[in-house]
Amino acid sequence: MAIEIEHKFLLANDGWRECVTHSVRYRQGYLSSQATSSIRVRISDDHAWLNIKSATIGTHRHEYEYEIPLADADEILTNLCRKPLIEKTRHFVQDNGHTWEIDEFDGDNQGLIVAEIELSAIGENFEKPVWLGAEVTDDMRYYNNNLSQHPYSEWNVTL
Repeated sequence: MAIEIEHKFLLANDGWRECVTHSVRYRQGYLSSQATSSIRVRISDDHAWLNIKSATIGTHRHEYEYEIPLADADEILTNLCRKPLIEKTRHFVQDNGHTWEIDEFDGDNQGLIVAEIELSAIGENFEKPVWLGAEVTDDMRYYNNNLSQHPYSEWNVTL
């Protein structure tokens, strides 16, 4: 069984940009969202994946991921996934022995930037970089599945 242990944060400033090692474009969509799980398809460069995640809010949840043919993924995103699709650039930043993934959203979620750190154990300690802002791990608004149903451009609150 695969477990994802992850923390999500907003950003306090753009200081992270000078530390980016590389970036990748993602396009993803959701086929199903249930009370217990979500199923999504994601394309990055010339690879595609089917991903199943438990709908648990918090630092850890079950996750399964399988590579699928790129042409199939493109067809699924176009014809079967709910809209809007999630479009984002993921920037990778190394800091104190950890890799931070910083998602800069486009499309209907443009303007939103969220940093994530994936850990190898529940309760693992990590140092927070100076550019890191408030933790939003327990705020379901920031989960991609929710952003595909309630895009950032439609939020009525100021962050």
